Amino acid sequence: MAKEKVIVTSALPYANGPIHLGHLSGAYLPADIYVRYKRLNGDDVIYICGSDEHGVPITISADKEKVSPQVIIDRYHEANKKAFERFGMSFDNYSRTSLLIHHETAKEFFLEFYNRGLFAEKKSLQFYDDQAKMFLPDRYVEGTCPKCGNEEARSDECEVCGSLYDPSELKNPKSKISGGSPTLKETSHYYFPLGKYQPALEKYVDEMNEKYGWKDNVIQYCRGWFKDGLKDRAITRDLDWGIKVPIDSAVGKVIYVWFEAVLGYISSTKELSLLKNDPDLWKKYWYDPDTKYTAFIGKDNVVFHTIIFPAILMAWNQAGKEQYCLPQNVPANEFLNFEGKKFSKSRGWGIDVDEFLDLFEPDLLRYALAANLPETRDTDFYWKEFKLRNNSELADILGNFINRTFTFVFKHFDGKVPASGKLEKIDEDMLKEISEYPERISDYFEKYKIRDGVNEIMNLAREGNKYFNDSEPWKTIKTDKERCGKTLNICLQAIYTLAELYSPVLPFSSKKLFKMLNTKPVEWKECGKPHLKESHQLNKAEILFPKIEDEKIESQVNKLQNSNFQKETEELITYDDFMKVNLKVAEVIEAEMVKKSEKLLKLKVKIENEERQVIAGIAKSYTPETIIGKKVVIVANLKPAKLMGLESKGMILAVETEDGELQILNVSEKIKTGTRVK
Repeated sequence: MAKEKVIVTSALPYANGPIHLGHLSGAYLPADIYVRYKRLNGDDVIYICGSDEHGVPITISADKEKVSPQVIIDRYHEANKKAFERFGMSFDNYSRTSLLIHHETAKEFFLEFYNRGLFAEKKSLQFYDDQAKMFLPDRYVEGTCPKCGNEEARSDECEVCGSLYDPSELKNPKSKISGGSPTLKETSHYYFPLGKYQPALEKYVDEMNEKYGWKDNVIQYCRGWFKDGLKDRAITRDLDWGIKVPIDSAVGKVIYVWFEAVLGYISSTKELSLLKNDPDLWKKYWYDPDTKYTAFIGKDNVVFHTIIFPAILMAWNQAGKEQYCLPQNVPANEFLNFEGKKFSKSRGWGIDVDEFLDLFEPDLLRYALAANLPETRDTDFYWKEFKLRNNSELADILGNFINRTFTFVFKHFDGKVPASGKLEKIDEDMLKEISEYPERISDYFEKYKIRDGVNEIMNLAREGNKYFNDSEPWKTIKTDKERCGKTLNICLQAIYTLAELYSPVLPFSSKKLFKMLNTKPVEWKECGKPHLKESHQLNKAEILFPKIEDEKIESQVNKLQNSNFQKETEELITYDDFMKVNLKVAEVIEAEMVKKSEKLLKLKVKIENEERQVIAGIAKSYTPETIIGKKVVIVANLKPAKLMGLESKGMILAVETEDGELQILNVSEKIKTGTRVK
């Protein structure tokens, strides 16, 4: 495979709070594994990130603490940077958008577009808090989404259905400053003509998907926005905190964060160039049409990286100046939940990275998260599953294979690599397995299937244990020492390969393992070959993955059970409370996918002589064809709700399996619809 020039970015986290495990699973750990792999592959890769320090969440945090936004960003930028370092993130540069170099970059883009007459100045209605005497940014207003009915939507965007809309469309708006109902007041802003670029963006998304295979969730998000039609987007805001608009007619306004934050990838690369005393280095990446640019994000950032950022770069490129490269792929992950619930800073639900790393080594967390990445659906972090991953996989499979091999070699061969000798079929088969794994893992990583790649590496450790057991070195050491030595030689070659394959995932443990092997990694294409020579001296082994005791996990589980949030969400009910829930048997008579949704099915169900519509989040487990005709249990007296703009009169009961699949509660065909379930 030809060597590639690669830019990798991870979404810039807001510097208004600590990084938690959900953040790591979304945009950071998968990117770090990919980058470390690409470096081993010999590719020319730079990994760019930094703090987003101008968003409204910053000012909200500052308002709560009654301090300046600068205090907030200084605190959390440093804290998060250190947390990432402890976790093993290998950024080439971790910048911040409050730096002068970023302000200059954002102003350069703004002025380029302004001077070309690209912006339109429009008067618009924006929410104004009469009590606080200020215009309210989107995050300072909450109301009911006009599209799906979500009651916690922002003034111009809904996180539930992903819709973008005009603030005047928001229903029941409330100010998060005063709690009152804000009014719409006229103000003037500059608008970026996003709709003008829709044809080019549609072509771009289709071409990138065809060439590089974008994730289905990303494609569906894009097509949903395209179907609704892209509209002009305000590029300025009436705020004190942010990058000042660099024209005299816009005093008191800042560049809207959605426009300038994504430019942080460019300004961070510029800063890296200065740190390397090569001011034009950034141009060698961003201005090269052959650069492979991959943007790792969470699903809540898809629009900014597949539509808005590419549109900004397209607009710049139209001038015929330097040509920026656009993202080739945007592998957005779904969300990681914590013990069955969404991470919630305000309710104290979840655990921050620093807190976790005070308890356990970073590689244990990296493995647990990597083996369960939310690549195609939301996943959960459970303390007991974390312990099981460590004890049953890292310790009992990988650690056991390493320990038993080293123990035998030091006991019977003076800690030196034994001779390989004449190979038998069992040996040839094992060496063939070892040689094939690097390409197999490379294929997964190149397709951004990080979770599958990580889980596949563990299979090589399983193969190693099986080979060790089948070869029975505890017997051959007594009857055929040369045969025993050959077995151990091949086991050591497997361990060498495992050390390299795991180095992007478990960098701290792999470093220790290479020290035990008394050697270094090779280039990825050379991995899988027998590199350890006969009589090579090994170093003493150490236990890489100690077992986690039950008590340590139970103490964390007990903290959650005793938390106020858990008590609130698991309040005991009486028998009378339960009987208020009217569970009835219903038959599914029609089913179809809900447009612009991967998870929802629109069902028509029959309950006795009544037919009603129910929207169910089971589309990833059932197709319309497979659910029609089934008898299910429905909450029949649930207050009607709107999902994606569709009314739902009831809820289908289902359980989640260990692998995340949903299974509806099936009812015998003999049971009549309308029968109450007690």
